[in-house]
Amino acid sequence: MNSTDTTLGTAGGDTDRRRWFALAIVMTAAFMDLVDVTIVNIAIPSIQRESGATFGQIQWITAGYALAFAAGLITGGRLGDIHGRKRIFLVGIGGFTVASALCGLAVNPEMLVASRFLQGGMAALMVPQVLSIVHATFPAHERGKVFGLFGAVVGLGAVSGPLLGALLTEWNLFGWEWRSIFLINLPVGVAGLILGSRFISESKAPRALKLDLVGVALVTVGLLMLLYPLIRGRELDWPVWGYVSMAGSLVVLAALVAYERRKAARDGSPLVELSLFKVKSFAAGIAVQTVFGVALGVFFLVWTLYMQFGLGWSPLKAGLTGVPFSIAVSVAAGMSVQKLVPRFGRKVLQAGALVMAAGVLLYIWEAGAYGLDIAPWQMALPLVVMGVGMGLIVAPLTDAILSEVPREHAGSASGLINTVQQMGNALGLGLVSVVFFGTISDHLRPEQIGPAFADAFQNALGYVAAVLGAIFLLMFALPKRPAQHVEGEQVPVGEKEPALVS
Repeated sequence: MNSTDTTLGTAGGDTDRRRWFALAIVMTAAFMDLVDVTIVNIAIPSIQRESGATFGQIQWITAGYALAFAAGLITGGRLGDIHGRKRIFLVGIGGFTVASALCGLAVNPEMLVASRFLQGGMAALMVPQVLSIVHATFPAHERGKVFGLFGAVVGLGAVSGPLLGALLTEWNLFGWEWRSIFLINLPVGVAGLILGSRFISESKAPRALKLDLVGVALVTVGLLMLLYPLIRGRELDWPVWGYVSMAGSLVVLAALVAYERRKAARDGSPLVELSLFKVKSFAAGIAVQTVFGVALGVFFLVWTLYMQFGLGWSPLKAGLTGVPFSIAVSVAAGMSVQKLVPRFGRKVLQAGALVMAAGVLLYIWEAGAYGLDIAPWQMALPLVVMGVGMGLIVAPLTDAILSEVPREHAGSASGLINTVQQMGNALGLGLVSVVFFGTISDHLRPEQIGPAFADAFQNALGYVAAVLGAIFLLMFALPKRPAQHVEGEQVPVGEKEPALVS
């Protein structure tokens, strides 16, 4: 280990405590983003009632965040490499906090939509720095433990959003109604800004890079052309222009690849570091991450629709039902990276895919057996099994993807990981219209709604189980053991140490 890493990692010293404080700060920011993605869905009826928003505006309140977030992630990661990950993280969390305040204080639906776009854009600056800061701050042999914590945070955030949104809306703190779901971010964001400026150490790419503006334009246009029709497709009844746009996005992204190759050869400062895809663990992991995002995108939306519309449960009852799932993900994520992966390697992730698929199949059986009389406690077993499976995947997968990535490209790699996950989620949301709504008649009598939604839920979960089977097979392309699970520091060939500034 070189002197720079020794300075960061002196066991028991002040710098050691500082980096664990820094980890807590960036993990809190990641949790805040994860919660904010889902918390709005629960409050939509309250927003619509109090603000007078149209259905189209309600769509944009959710879609605006997703579009700005997905389109800006790669750029946000690269900006951290160039200008310093701490600096861009602080800009991101500060902007996210301001945008949250604007959302909470919005005087009309138009202001709320615009503020959600800003919030998504600021999250795109903040979120890629989380993995980059971890990658640059912790030596390789410690990252397993850190990514175990990261997986626990992901699991907690997955279902905490709906639960927190239900509680805040029901409590109606200070008469704020739906506004509290945004204003709750203010104290967290301000604390993160103050503590982050003190405890996070700066890191950036060791050689000077320039922002690739043409690459920024191409990646933004390409992702918007792909994601916009997916997000709005069902609402607009899948117009022809949507299919044309998605096909055109492939042309734009192909042009991006060609341009980035020339850019890398010319000055070595591409937006997307294509050499990363020559790293087998990264390329395979990105493929798994994308398909896994599809499965999660389908499941979480149809699960919410099934409980609230099919079973007629309140948002709070639905949110509390997800608690066993969240706990199972958090526990399994911590164990997988710290205890299981060092011993069994890739088999842990593959076991996770099979266990999660088994939980999905058990859920299908229970939904059919108990029908509309199913109770939350009866859902606990399949949710725990699914949560354990997801926990075995989510933390080690991030670990495996980044295990052999050169540190100078940590920001670009982190941005790509988050981008493909968002693309997978968006694709999953688009597929919901086929695998869920595609089986529901447009003209249902009130007494037909529950059985129709229950049947559609089982149908959609069948597709989720099939996708998890495909993920199991894709995982054979992952390395048998991530590089950092050997003793001591392992630096991949060609890796340079990061430039670190206290």
